[in-house]
Amino acid sequence: MRLAIIDCGTNTFHLLIVDMSSDGNYSKVFSTRVSVKLGEGSINNGIITAGPFKRGMDALKKFKEHLVEFNVEKVLAFATSAIRDAANGKDFAQSAKDELGIELEIIDGDREAELIYLGNRQALPLSEQISLIVDIGGGSTEFILANQNQIFWKQSFNLGAARLLQRFQPSSPIPHEEISSIKKYLKENVAPLYEAIQKYQPAELIGSSGAFDSVVEIIHGEHGGEEMVETKTGYEVDLDQYAKVAELLKNSDLEQRKAIKGLTPMRFDMIVISCLLIDFVLEEFNINKMRVSTFSLKEGALFDFINNPG
Repeated sequence: MRLAIIDCGTNTFHLLIVDMSSDGNYSKVFSTRVSVKLGEGSINNGIITAGPFKRGMDALKKFKEHLVEFNVEKVLAFATSAIRDAANGKDFAQSAKDELGIELEIIDGDREAELIYLGNRQALPLSEQISLIVDIGGGSTEFILANQNQIFWKQSFNLGAARLLQRFQPSSPIPHEEISSIKKYLKENVAPLYEAIQKYQPAELIGSSGAFDSVVEIIHGEHGGEEMVETKTGYEVDLDQYAKVAELLKNSDLEQRKAIKGLTPMRFDMIVISCLLIDFVLEEFNINKMRVSTFSLKEGALFDFINNPG
């Protein structure tokens, strides 16, 4: 069976097409992503404005062309933070159904975190030790405490990069006082995470795709670190090299960021906020090991479907 997974995130829409065999194995046929920035200018007001709404629908129209081109038999489509929180999020889902025949399932933060965990577990070898999995989206950030067998605690917070960017509108480069204000805000808004960290004592941070992919790519581009290749789904991150990358990003303005090797255009504006989130986690919880998973929600949804096809 040829299956497609669509992940309608706040910043980016993703499409993954795979061939599934009867024994539950799969092979990738095609993948693509489109920057949509659904929350641009309005995410904290709970509305998808006309421009982003159209960008989102245009992205789904391109995806529909690929679905037809590759003769996809079944589509699983998920919508996350920006769509679930917007007053017109259901209108967006209805438009996708009416105009394109794509049925979007608007999932809550718990389900999003569960699928992210399943994706990360496929990408990286987990152990009996507990890991803190972090997925920094545009609208929300998911924190998951889990090992190879189970999730012990998970929560989705409305602390995505687009929300933080709109709330704080940081200078570029970002000065220390603005960094302090953002980290203070994070600390005030993740109180349950502190209790969970204290209880479960994670041994490492696992960064789930997105901005964490950019960290690996910049370490490769700027410092000769390991190159990210499609055949590999997990990477160790040297924290000294990460610190250099974080400082480079925080001390750069937009034009300087455009020249950073390994940084893709869709992350020019939000990568600094994402780095502040990563810094916050590493510093606040004294974590001294970081790995990156290139898998996230869409791969988790694929694994979930394989194991629960009904």
